[in-house]
Amino acid sequence: MLGHHRPVWAPDDVDIETPSAARMYDYYLGGSHNFAADRELAEQTIQAWPDAPHLCRANRALLRRVVGYLAGGVDQFVDLGSGIPTVGAVHEVARELNPDARTVYVDSDAVAVAHSRALLDGVPYAAVVHEDLREPDRVLADPELTGLLDLSRPVAVLMFAVLPFVPDEDDPAAVVAAYRDATAPGSYLAMSHGTDDYRPVAAHRVVDVYTRASHSMTLRSRERIGSLLEGYELVPPGLVDMIHWRPEPEGALPDPLGGDVTRYSMLAAVGRRA
Repeated sequence: MLGHHRPVWAPDDVDIETPSAARMYDYYLGGSHNFAADRELAEQTIQAWPDAPHLCRANRALLRRVVGYLAGGVDQFVDLGSGIPTVGAVHEVARELNPDARTVYVDSDAVAVAHSRALLDGVPYAAVVHEDLREPDRVLADPELTGLLDLSRPVAVLMFAVLPFVPDEDDPAAVVAAYRDATAPGSYLAMSHGTDDYRPVAAHRVVDVYTRASHSMTLRSRERIGSLLEGYELVPPGLVDMIHWRPEPEGALPDPLGGDVTRYSMLAAVGRRA
């Protein structure tokens, strides 16, 4: 894949030949901040799991529902592995309900960070941190975060479709626990996570595709995903299929997959730290 054209908006130090999981996600959502290598591997994912674009859009819709719920009780948000804050991003949804809500986006992808900073230039109460979510101490000590958020007060930590990119050898439970322990009582964790419970053969084909991306993918069972929420009291309806977490009123948004949870194969939960 050598010789791919570098767009003018791409930072000079970005490797455009290695597909990025973050930029592949941008492609699934119909975004334009991705490279040929990202698109090529994303298309291979779609061959393995044709519903992938619908899954990603449903995950974004879930994020908006969750933030809308959380904004009634907290005014500080940390969006880990945020990608590019497209329309309906955390800061927009939160500030519709609370104009004083503050949001920090965190991502390790240089293109996502650069574009996020451009989009958020001049936007009050929003910042971007260029760090890997697997380094909680570095994330939480970053001046962009500490300058905007007060961690002695409740904060909502968001992990949407990112924990599959934390392999078992990096101990995702310890990563989640580090964020939990660093936040005040009354804080929240909100997550979505892909599962291989429903369609293991197709799911493993997707996992195989991602071995060629910047981050490999680990899909987990409902039981293992639930174990990541230790220390949190789950708010109703608990750990459920993504489309069943406080869905929009029936008929408000037609489901392109007809409500088939196996075609999404993604679970979601929101937990509160006592």
